[in-house]
Amino acid sequence: MKLGKPRTSKGLAVFCARIADIKIAENIQILDLTAIEAAVTDYFVICSCLSEAQMRAVNNEISASCRMNKMPQPRVEGEESSQWIIMDFFDVVIHLFRPEARDFYQLERLWGDAKFFNISPDGKAVRFKAQSKSTSEKKK
Repeated sequence: MKLGKPRTSKGLAVFCARIADIKIAENIQILDLTAIEAAVTDYFVICSCLSEAQMRAVNNEISASCRMNKMPQPRVEGEESSQWIIMDFFDVVIHLFRPEARDFYQLERLWGDAKFFNISPDGKAVRFKAQSKSTSEKKK
């Protein structure tokens, strides 16, 4: 898959979210943390993967797309875990969760002051108002 090389932090977040979307990750959200003084990064990309294989596929495709575009590789933690992989680009952090772990950690609630974005069908970031409920609460 060929996506153009992003030029900004937001562009990198959208780039990674689009890859997750292509790999059929679910409930993909981009959190813009730039207005939060104590934030550890500029953007989070958070998504749910229904299996370990899907988590690896998203992780591998993001890394491969970075190599293909001659971009720096992220630091990756949790590859041996079956619940949560973190890909750290410094200004953008990707969180690949299994649904149970995402419900447990509730990063969207923790960073509720962020601006929230989804990816539209044409691959653009579209702002939406975050909901305070966890994924499992939404299903009820």
